Amino acid sequence: MQRPKFKRFFLAPIRGYQYISRMLPGSCRYYPTCSEYAAQQFEFERPDRAFAASALRILRCNQLFPGGIDYPKVRWNPPASVRMANPVRIAHTLHPLPNPPHSDFSIKYWIVPFKGKTYLIVKAFG
Repeated sequence: MQRPKFKRFFLAPIRGYQYISRMLPGSCRYYPTCSEYAAQQFEFERPDRAFAASALRILRCNQLFPGGIDYPKVRWNPPASVRMANPVRIAHTLHPLPNPPHSDFSIKYWIVPFKGKTYLIVKAFG
């Protein structure tokens, strides 16, 4: 899936920072890191909301806050095809759809229900 150009415009500086910061010691107090949090916000949220959430997260990344796990929270309305293909109720844990045999399909993020139409974005490893 190709991202719209405006998303690439906002993600390019973040990805550049992530590339450079790999050479520096880690200093973020949160998981996922502030730059990964911002990248996920810009990928799933409108630019104005993503910028606000990312700015607040960066302001919280200091000695006055304990840090820890803080997944991005986004407003998301699942497409009808997802609701029909994976009819899981909000009260239950979401499971990914099985990978089709001999496919290049992979799961990049888990979208986990949080409250109402708010979801947590959790990066899938593996």
